[in-house]
Amino acid sequence: MDISDLKLDLSKCKRDLLTGIRECSERGLLYAVKWLAEINFALDHIEPAPEDVPASSGDLGSEFSTYLMAKSYLSLKEYDRCAYFLKNCLTAKARFLHYYARYMAIEKKDMTEMNCPPDPRQTSALKALCTELKNEFYENKLDGYCSYVYGIVLKKMDLHYLAANVFVRAVQEEPLLWSAWYELGKLPSDKSQDINTQLPDHWMKYFYAAHTYLEQLKNDEAVEIYQKLQQLGFQNSTYILSQIALGSHNNRKLQEAIEMFQKILQIDPYRLDNLDTYSNLLYVLENKTDLAHLAHKVVEIDKYRVETCCVIGNYYSLRSDHAKAVLYFKRALNLNPHFLSAWTLMGHEYMEMKNINAAIQSYRYAIEINSRDYRAWYGLGQTYEILKMPFYCLYYYKQAQHLKPNDSRMIIALGETYEKLDKTENALKCYYKACSVGDIEGSGLIKLAKLYDKLNDTENAAAVFIEYCVREEDKKEKVIDEQPEYYNALQYLANYYLRKGQLDDAYTYAYKCIECEETKEQGKALLKAIAAKRIEHDDVVEHDPEVNISVVDMSMDYSMKNDDSSMNLTC
Repeated sequence: MDISDLKLDLSKCKRDLLTGIRECSERGLLYAVKWLAEINFALDHIEPAPEDVPASSGDLGSEFSTYLMAKSYLSLKEYDRCAYFLKNCLTAKARFLHYYARYMAIEKKDMTEMNCPPDPRQTSALKALCTELKNEFYENKLDGYCSYVYGIVLKKMDLHYLAANVFVRAVQEEPLLWSAWYELGKLPSDKSQDINTQLPDHWMKYFYAAHTYLEQLKNDEAVEIYQKLQQLGFQNSTYILSQIALGSHNNRKLQEAIEMFQKILQIDPYRLDNLDTYSNLLYVLENKTDLAHLAHKVVEIDKYRVETCCVIGNYYSLRSDHAKAVLYFKRALNLNPHFLSAWTLMGHEYMEMKNINAAIQSYRYAIEINSRDYRAWYGLGQTYEILKMPFYCLYYYKQAQHLKPNDSRMIIALGETYEKLDKTENALKCYYKACSVGDIEGSGLIKLAKLYDKLNDTENAAAVFIEYCVREEDKKEKVIDEQPEYYNALQYLANYYLRKGQLDDAYTYAYKCIECEETKEQGKALLKAIAAKRIEHDDVVEHDPEVNISVVDMSMDYSMKNDDSSMNLTC
């Protein structure tokens, strides 16, 4: 989406938001009201443009009392009761509440059966609701809000292509209905048509585009749009700040994401949205102190929110109390069975507990909720790797790598699987690509070098080991005992140059091996072999006595250093 010429009339945006808040509030769409209200608050310094339409649309007439009573039931989650009293109503708002309450009643029943949820396509109540809405939709009797209900019913029945069409109709008629934009953005891209040309020419489509890019893991494009919206006047929006933080998280810019979440909490200290992602960041960085503070904070705010349960679950996981972590992730899913993060995190915990079957089930549920969750695909690949089923691994790792094409972890996992299946050419391509896109964990070069060595391609193996050693030496902080691969690479290069007769290079690498306890003895042996190799050059020694002296002196110098245990051996 080209945003270079994007301009917004903020006073018109303000008026639209106030209208949307009123209309969604009258229909009980609480999350849409919350989103619109937060965006509106970011424009608190803007005066709204005057209304071009009457203050309220959809006169309820004689149904007003019934509507008020039914809406109170909806607010108290008495969905069946709400739907019952509105079943004969004809006005648009009353009909919306009737259909929406019926859908929410089905959702509520599904939530109580989390351990064995029914197949939505086989639920008679949902099928009946779908049929009724379908007939009215094709007779053009549904307004934008009722079309939204039809869309979420179709989505629940996995009819994604049809759902996309219906959501487009909903946003065409009601462009301020964020709930419809949100659901449209979460539909699988491979199962919905290119709908961008059908979207209304409304400023809300830019929020939709950024949201969709983030769902599709096109993080740079999403962040670009959000930053443009900030420049145009939405700089105070905590929603936009949190979306940028999610983009940084997905791009593995962990410190940037953490700083963004900290900024959000300074602006809105009681905000819980997306704090599960913030806790993931603290978990990855093993920041126990901040994660403990966050866990205490969210419990004080609301201990019955899914985000709170996930934060506490991550806290216990970091303490290696995996059983308690699973307990809290289950609590999160009791509150919201469709909360993707909880299913994925619970799968990770079951992996730590060696409960492979439970891990597989958790990851599969995550994929059913969102087929673009690369973490769940990657987790399934790991489970089947443990079960020594490489062909299954290959399938799941391919899915993860397709979703995150430039993530070296996915590419290396794919390469390892190809290697186990003796597909060395594919493995080499994977390791090479992992190195070229930026090796996050630093293992790509080592695996590439070892595979070349396994193929007896010593020249390429040595070249890769040299590059690996150069990169390791450029690191500012180096803990010797935690770098066995680095010293093994040095040992390989010392042997390589010794075989080639390049004794100076062999000596350089062998001398460095003495720094590490694991390769110390091999380093000593290599130095002795190098010294012996130099002495063997009788022709050189006989014709140049100075060389003989220097070789002997070097050997003696090494022996003296070897006997002095207090001396630090450095290159």
